[in-house]
Order: sequence, then C-alpha cells, then structure tokens
Amino acid sequence: MEMGVPAFPERTCATVTIGGINIAEALVSKGLATVIRYRQDDDQRSSHYDELLAAEARAIKNGKGLHSKKEVPIHRVADISGETQKAKQFFPFLQRAGRSEAVVEYVFSGSRLKLYMPKETCLITFLLAGIECPRGSRNMPGGMQVAEPYSEEAMLFTKELVLQREVEVEVESMDKAGNFIGWLHIEGVNLSVALVENALSKVHFTAERSSYYKTLVSAEESARQRKEKLWANYEEKPKEEVAQVTEAKERVAKYRSVYVTEITDGLHFYAQDVETGTKLENLMESMRGEIAAQPPVEGSFAPRRGEFCIAKFADGEWYRARVEKVESPAKVHVFYIDYGNREVLSSTRLAALPPAFSTRTLPPQATEYAFAYIQVPQDEDARADAVDSVVRDIHNTQCLLNVEYSGSVCPQVTLQFADTKEDVGLGLVKEGMVMVDIRKEKYLQKMVTEYLNAQESAKSARLNIWRYGDFRDDDADEFGYRR
Repeated sequence: MEMGVPAFPERTCATVTIGGINIAEALVSKGLATVIRYRQDDDQRSSHYDELLAAEARAIKNGKGLHSKKEVPIHRVADISGETQKAKQFFPFLQRAGRSEAVVEYVFSGSRLKLYMPKETCLITFLLAGIECPRGSRNMPGGMQVAEPYSEEAMLFTKELVLQREVEVEVESMDKAGNFIGWLHIEGVNLSVALVENALSKVHFTAERSSYYKTLVSAEESARQRKEKLWANYEEKPKEEVAQVTEAKERVAKYRSVYVTEITDGLHFYAQDVETGTKLENLMESMRGEIAAQPPVEGSFAPRRGEFCIAKFADGEWYRARVEKVESPAKVHVFYIDYGNREVLSSTRLAALPPAFSTRTLPPQATEYAFAYIQVPQDEDARADAVDSVVRDIHNTQCLLNVEYSGSVCPQVTLQFADTKEDVGLGLVKEGMVMVDIRKEKYLQKMVTEYLNAQESAKSARLNIWRYGDFRDDDADEFGYRR
C-alpha cells in the first residue's frame, strides 16, 4: 500500500443489470451520473468501461441532466410529518383519492412508516389501520419504555417487505398528531393482514367497520390456532356462565354489587360492576390528564358509525363513547360506553380515542339489563310512571344484581336494594306499575308464584294499572299487555 493513501474499508463493486439493461449505463446516459476515469492498464475498472464512456459522451452532446446548460429545476417536497395543520389540509385530498401510489422511505416500527407521495410531492407519516402491533422501546418523560415482545420481529418483517418499494395506500383517517391512518398494499398483499397472518399483530376493534375485517379475523384465527409468537401462550376462554343459566335445574342466586348509571324509556337499565369501578376511575383520570396535556385538534375527527371515540359531555369532561349515527357534522348520535346514556353532539365535541384507553385496555363498563318476570307497559303513560318510579329508587345508586335468564336483547335480572335486600322488580308489581311475565321453566316457578301473589294484592287494592279493575279479559291488547 502506498504511503499517504487513506485506508478506506474494502468495498465490492459490481455491474447491475435489470432485463438486460446496465443500470450504471442508463444513469450516465440520462446525465444523472458521471464516469470515474481510470488508467488504461488499471484492471479495477468496469468491464463495460468503454460503454460507460460512450454513454457519457452522448449525454454531454445532448445536454442531458447535469450536462444541461439550462437552469436546474427545483423539486420541492413538503415534509408534513407531525405538522398537524398541514396534514389537515392534505387529508381530504388523500382520503378522496382512494388508492394512491407511494414509496416507503423509512420504517419506524411494524405499523409506522414514512412515505413519499410522488403525486402530492410530500412526505407523510403513515400508520397501518385495523391492527395492534407491538411497540418498540422509546424515550418517555419517565425514562425509557421497554419494547413489547416481538416488536423487533414486526419491524424487520415490514422492512423486508416494503422498505424502498413502491406501494399503494388508502388513507382512512388522521390522528391528533397529524399522522395518517389507512391500508398499505404491495403487489396485492395487504400489510396489515400479512402482519396478523404471521402472528406479529392482533386485530384492532377499529377494523370492524372496514371491508378487510373478515380477512383480518380469519388471519388472526389461523395464527391463534398455530399458537405462534404473540399467540404462543393463548388459551381458549371458558364459556360465559350466563349462557348456561337456562340449563340449570334449580334457580341460582349469585347476587353481585353493581352501580346503576342509566334507566331507559323502555325500562331497561345500564349498570357498572362495582369490582371494576376503580379501574374505570384510574383510566378516566389518566385519559383526562393526557387530553389536558395534548388537547384534541377541533375538527380533525371525522365520525363514522360504529367507531369508538371520546366525547365532551355537558359537564365539560371527556368520556369514552361510540358513534351510533351521523346525521350531519352538527348532529352526531353517540352512546357513552361506560355509563349507558346517549347524546346528540356536534362533531367538534368529538375526538379520536387514544389507543392507550381503548376497549382492549378496559372493556365498556356499562352493561344493559332488563327486569326479569315483568312485562313492560306498552301504554305510554303507564310506562312513564314505571320508569319514573325506578329512576327515583335506583338511579345512581349501588344495588345487588342476579342474572335470572337470557333475553333476546340483554340478560333478564332481578335487582335488590343494597341495604334492605328488597326486590326492585317485585316492588313495581306490588305497586301495580307492571304486570307479571309468566315464565314456564320449572326452576323459576317459585319466583313466578311470588310475583303473581304480589300482582293479585295490587289488583285487589286497585293500584295504578289496576285502578279500573282487571282489564285483561276485554282489552288487554289495547293496554299493551298479554295473558
């Protein structure tokens, strides 16, 4: 080695061809590269050295590329990664475009990528829709967050499949940080589905409204059966006890504490399990802290039917909700999943549900129930009286609940006051507010008899619906009751 020559690491140089075309020669001929000069006796030069010189001579003669005497055109690329306001401006165009061409510039994780959009000449951060991918390690205010299992494998899988490749993307939505969310396809392969198939991601609840939902669920089921990677420790959940209640030979009384949060006009009610109440309180506190630190961008959320979100209630606080109907941006019907109440809001009072507080972190806490052994009055006035009575007695109070049998819409239950242990439904029958629904199951006959005896007492005293006597023989249908 000659003195004074810097010691660079040895590199292997090669000629690359695609379809018989020399890539180096093609670049030189377009004026996008120049040829390195070698001595005639230098055996390190390319075997196609003469062709490269000829291509360069043609490029110089024709004024191609860097040999052109014209002013070099300026190509401006807008990097809107993390630029919320710019992202909001681009979002409608990308959403309406359907499938758009893109090039994957960088892979941050299995489901987070940076894309170059040639048509729009911009760089965007893109998140894969419909999946929950393991997160890698990252710096947080409290220190380094440890990587989740298989996060590295998921990132390598995505890199090998799409990095520096031409792809097609469908933009569906945008988060509050200005990141676009959607589906990425490469040569007919949906990357979200591919990650789920390879047990490197799980299906996210937001996929339910997508046309790819069935494919994702099928892929997840296949991965789950193989028990690979994320599903290595998966165990089948036992069947719920409620579904077996009707098969029991004797009535099972297992009362548990619940907190009644909402009573509907149809005399159904929503309740939270007291045991999980602390979890909900902690989640709400953390969620509101995050929202206060990073307030949602007003107008950035486009509500869709069935989508989970957060909604600002009349008290000015944010709660988890589900979109039930979208009449217009000013009239969006939402259901508060942890409390059971409904409201019509403007979309400006809605925002995306932060992933850390999704229903996977904590399932919806409000469960719908109906009173067992009673018929809900069809007459509006009678039903309103019964609802008012229930609201006065149990709304926002702790009670004891027991599932008696399954209903077509929700479980049919008996409810007791926490202090006196008196049956709320039986109380409605005693006051003449409702009639008894006569069940035929043998194991329920003791309860049915108790309810029928209470009904006879109310009828004898001509209370409420019985004030004009026993109407059932002549006009039960008119009053909305059945025998």
